[in-house]
Formats: sequence, structure tokens, C-alpha cells
Amino acid sequence: MPNFETLTISVEDRIATVRLNRPNKLNAMNMAMWNDIRSAFQHIDATPEIRVAILEGEGKAFTAGIDLQMMMGLGAQIQNDCDGRMRENLRRIILDLQDTLTSLERCRKPVLAAVHGACVGGGIDLICCADMRYCSADAWFTIKEIDIGMTADVGTLQRLPKLIGEGMARELAYTARKVDATEAKEIRLVNRVFESPEALRAGVREIAASIAAKAPLAIRGVKEMISYARDHTVADGLNYNATWNSAMLMSADLQAAIMASMSKSTPEFKD
Repeated sequence: MPNFETLTISVEDRIATVRLNRPNKLNAMNMAMWNDIRSAFQHIDATPEIRVAILEGEGKAFTAGIDLQMMMGLGAQIQNDCDGRMRENLRRIILDLQDTLTSLERCRKPVLAAVHGACVGGGIDLICCADMRYCSADAWFTIKEIDIGMTADVGTLQRLPKLIGEGMARELAYTARKVDATEAKEIRLVNRVFESPEALRAGVREIAASIAAKAPLAIRGVKEMISYARDHTVADGLNYNATWNSAMLMSADLQAAIMASMSKSTPEFKD
């Protein structure tokens, strides 16, 4: 298991729990955390024994968003006596930060975000990359970037409209107003609200366990197909689905599932 500076990973019953771990900073996302997130989900993707992942935060909040000290230090990182090259350096940093969060989407295993307390700014970018989002009753959400004079640039404006609709996404991005747990459920930002952080963790783990019990190759196919369909036409999605199943359908998973169904037993699948 890799060691990380800003998060922890534990694996039990084929479920990886990734926990943002800067509680004294409300899990503010410094550069080390951005890099750790990508490395963690690369590890989860590459480890056959892991079938599903849960993403949560340590301490009082899920995350306070991007670390402002990191923002203040960008000037030194991009410095160049050529203005064009300085702007190019900044663009490359932004693209790299985008890539760290896209690692959740690239990960073949489903990722379930479990949010308690604050989920601010970069935290919205992060959870929009998860397959599903859940929260506790104390959770609240805000697209905070507009309040520090910037356009959110690592995924919220691209992914959130497809989750909650363009009109609501525009309202939240333009105003930075807070969305509580009840409204988050109403606008379909989260699938379900749990009474407490403890109930959230137990409930999300139960959902993760039900996914981990399914045919892994088929689960990976479902993620691939839904993610592809989001960004393509129905015809493109159907065509890709046919191609995928022509390659993956005749698997040991299919045989095990059919035999278990016929014998009314629990199937055992290869990782």
C-alpha cells in the first residue's frame, strides 16, 4: 500500500476507503493533496483486489477546497521573463490539476463520495468526478471561486450542469450561495442524505459492499458505458456498448452469475 502525505487508504472486503487527512486545515487541498489524490486512484485502478472506492474526509469537514496558500504560491511557480511563457506555465498547472481529479473518472472502479460538513470550491470539483455522491444532514456545499474573483477551472463548470441541470449550476456558480443537505438531495447533487456522519459512513459502506459483490468486469463496463454516454450521442453510446460487449460479454463472470442464478447460490467472481 502506498504512503501518502495528505490522505489515507484502507482496504477491507474489496472496498478501498480514501480519506482526506488534513483535519487541522479542514482538509484544504494543497499541492501535495492534489498529487496524492491522483496517485491513490491510480493505485485503486491498478489493484485487482479493490472493486469499489469510498472517498471521505477526516475531521469536521469533507474539505474547505483549494488551499489559499497554494494559490498565493502560484506566481513563483510560473515566473518567466516572457509573458507568453509565464501564461503557458499557468495553463499547464491548471491542466495538471484538472487531470488529478479526472483520475476518479479514469479509475475503472466505482467511486462513492461521502460528504459531511463543508464541501467548498475545489471539493465540488472533486465530488463531481465521483460516480455517486452521498452526504450527512450537516453537509453544505458552495462553489466558492466567484467570491475570490476567479472562474472555477478544474471541472465543476463542465460536470455539474450534467448532474443538476444548467440553470441551477449557473445560479450556484454565479452566487456562491450555500446549498444544505436537503436542497442537495432535491437538486440531485447527492443520491441520499443520512442523519449523521456515522450513519453516512455506515450507509455508504453498505452500498459499496453491494457493488463489490457484483461481477467486477461488468461493473467496470457499466462505469465505462455511462461515462461515455454522458459525452456522446445515443447512437455513439449504443455503438460503443455493442463493441464493448462483443469483447467482454463472454466472460467467466457471466458463467459464474448464470450458474449461481440457476442453483440459487451466491456467485464468486474473479477480481
